[in-house]
Amino acid sequence: MATDISDAIRQISQDRGISEELILRTIENTLMAAYKRRFGSVDNAIVRFSDDNQEVSIYAQKQIVDGVYDPAQEIDIEEARELNPDAEVGDEILIEVDPREFDRGAVQSAKQTAHQSIREIQKDTLYSEFRDKVGEIIIGYYQRERNGTIYVDLGKIEGILPKKMQSPRETYHVNDRIKALITEVNKTASGFQVLLSRTHPDFVRAIFELEVPEVYDKTVEIHKIVRDPGYRTKLAVYSNREDVDPVGACVGLKGVRIQAVIRELEGEKIDILKYDPDPRRFIKNALSPAEVRDVIILDEGKHQALAVVNDSQLSLAIGKQGLNVRLANRLVDWNIDVKTDAQFAEMDIAAESRRAVSELFGDAEEYEEEFSRIAELPGVDQVVVEALKKGNVEFIEDFLALTPVQLEEFEGVGMDQFNALRRLIEENVEIVEEEDLPEREEGEEIEISGDEEEDAGTEEYECPECGAKITVDMTVCPNCGIGLSFEYEEDEE
Repeated sequence: MATDISDAIRQISQDRGISEELILRTIENTLMAAYKRRFGSVDNAIVRFSDDNQEVSIYAQKQIVDGVYDPAQEIDIEEARELNPDAEVGDEILIEVDPREFDRGAVQSAKQTAHQSIREIQKDTLYSEFRDKVGEIIIGYYQRERNGTIYVDLGKIEGILPKKMQSPRETYHVNDRIKALITEVNKTASGFQVLLSRTHPDFVRAIFELEVPEVYDKTVEIHKIVRDPGYRTKLAVYSNREDVDPVGACVGLKGVRIQAVIRELEGEKIDILKYDPDPRRFIKNALSPAEVRDVIILDEGKHQALAVVNDSQLSLAIGKQGLNVRLANRLVDWNIDVKTDAQFAEMDIAAESRRAVSELFGDAEEYEEEFSRIAELPGVDQVVVEALKKGNVEFIEDFLALTPVQLEEFEGVGMDQFNALRRLIEENVEIVEEEDLPEREEGEEIEISGDEEEDAGTEEYECPECGAKITVDMTVCPNCGIGLSFEYEEDEE
């Protein structure tokens, strides 16, 4: 069959968005379908295209025999030699089939096959095209609405914008232009379905990529986006270059860039803040626009933190119906409790947190005296704490009293770790050096002579061992437990 089909192939390719290769395969399948309808089998059928795809032919491959039993598969030697004088019995020969030999039923079957093949190819092509666009923004036009779901004309196919994917700020009318994010492309019995969204956080990300060149070229990267669609969005950004301010790049000169994003989101509030790997600083940034005085980590393992603010900033930090702090929680992935200074003062918090607050209010020196247990020291090595605890050494005072020989008896801890603990104690605890006292056995009483107390105006004294207040009626120090006795020497006449 000799036909000029190249123009038809190009036309179909342009009209339906199908590649020429797939169209050629469809033509081949069509001819095969007609051949099968005419001869009952396609086992020996061969379709060939010319180099420029302007001609297509179908052949029957038959075996040369001396006496034909199956005309569809065999050809007599006499007939074969008329086509090829060199033909021999046992050889195979290609015989071109004239499509005009196909009956009407075969032609009709071929047409149906062609139409079905083109429809399937078109569906598969469109599915592949839109599947590759998941996560991208697409522009369509409002076509119709049903039960709150908006159907959007995307040109080649219809997109679906469910009600839950629509911002509560937005309303649409027929033929309105709609910009949305492609979130899913699913195959269905009738083809496939394109799901759209204007509430997804990645919709905001895609808008920023369109409006901010630094975000598009990855100079500025978006760490995370959280949204309450229609009300507020929080955006944490960071820069891959020291000379580029990530927040300033997103805001733009005189706020031009951020205003373009806000217009697209129909006036939704947007907080752009700088991402920081330090959770304290990140939490402080995340609570913007409120000014946070300090952030206290209550439980690092459980991601619990406390933000301390002035009374005037409390409502701003929490936000209307708790929206600001709720979005901040999701952005930093921490559970943030916001308190004023007065509320925080009433709380019972861990030693490390108390120290941080003391430093906040400038009374760190006073606070240092509050440390008594080794476990309360900030940044202490927990391996050392556990090892000392097994040896019944929990207090700083008890540790400082240990000799190097005694320290070597603790398993799993080296002298370098003990030295580091000593340095940590020196940095955080005010150590008062006491006068050397004579060694004593456990339970031995210490005598306080009258010479030491003769000029005292009251009956209160200091324990020579720990410095605690004692009185003459005490036999044991209430602080360190050492035995006490009092002697008075009379003045010589």
